[in-house]
Amino acid sequence: MLSSARKRLTAGVLALATAATAAVVVSPAPQAHAAGTVEQVWSAAMHRNVPVKIVDGGSGPAKPTLYLLDGLRAPKNNSGWLLETNVDDFMAGKGTNVAIPFGGGGSFYTDWERRDPVLGLNKWETFLTRELPAYMQEHHNSDNRRNGVAGLSMSGTAALNLASRHPGFYQAVASYSGYPTVTMPGFGQGIQAAVAEMGGNATNMWGTWPAGEWAANDPFLTAGNLAGHRVFVSSGTGVGSKYDSSLTPGNANFNPVKFAQMVPLEVAASTSSQLYIARIATVPGVKLTTAITPDGAHWWDYWQEHFKQSWATTFRPSFF
Repeated sequence: MLSSARKRLTAGVLALATAATAAVVVSPAPQAHAAGTVEQVWSAAMHRNVPVKIVDGGSGPAKPTLYLLDGLRAPKNNSGWLLETNVDDFMAGKGTNVAIPFGGGGSFYTDWERRDPVLGLNKWETFLTRELPAYMQEHHNSDNRRNGVAGLSMSGTAALNLASRHPGFYQAVASYSGYPTVTMPGFGQGIQAAVAEMGGNATNMWGTWPAGEWAANDPFLTAGNLAGHRVFVSSGTGVGSKYDSSLTPGNANFNPVKFAQMVPLEVAASTSSQLYIARIATVPGVKLTTAITPDGAHWWDYWQEHFKQSWATTFRPSFF
């Protein structure tokens, strides 16, 4: 049993460390969206405006806010959530403000220890927990009391980290295919490789692994802070896809190149997520929902599906 677990961990770790070098899969054409507006939010911490797509929850009493974060290759002037899903339109009319910041590629949405020569000045934790909430309160009547945060892949890790570090601010959190075992051997190296894939140096982020600020930003180690919170964790095993037959070995449409691009990251996410689930399940008062599917690829069709599940099981019950 232990040997099998170690083999799974090793396989996941190697996938996480190497898959970042894979070619980017071609995305479908951007979808048309009507809900929300893109607003420029000043960050004194980062010395610049950050574009944020905001779906206003409507008039009336002060509203809850859901912060929705992008993945490793987050573009500076858009979000994968808008390019690949319909979550902004889905959230329209639900009485909840939704804030989708643009940018943050390779940053893990954290406060870096120092400016990076390539990725620049990253103070995302300050922006997401102080600056953007203040803006949402002033301009969109957020109550800054009922808050949730969600993310996929890189930002699934970040969402759990932010919620654990600020349990008084966030009441609910969701991770879709994240890597919440930050300091475990192999996963730490995988995170360094992911940052490097974007041109950055993870030493500038949290210092030298496993010292510096790595442990303080490890959701697995800080899981106890989420006592009494609602938590959603999802991933797939990475074997086959109900959405894409080209990712299923043995299928006539099987594409081995695409399989190598999209599956190893999900295998690693599954290993990391299930280790985290075992840990968070021991925390008193946690209201945990999991969605570990027997199939799955590291891609938006699953993340959109799991986002909608998490709204029903995790965020809406926390907000209303």
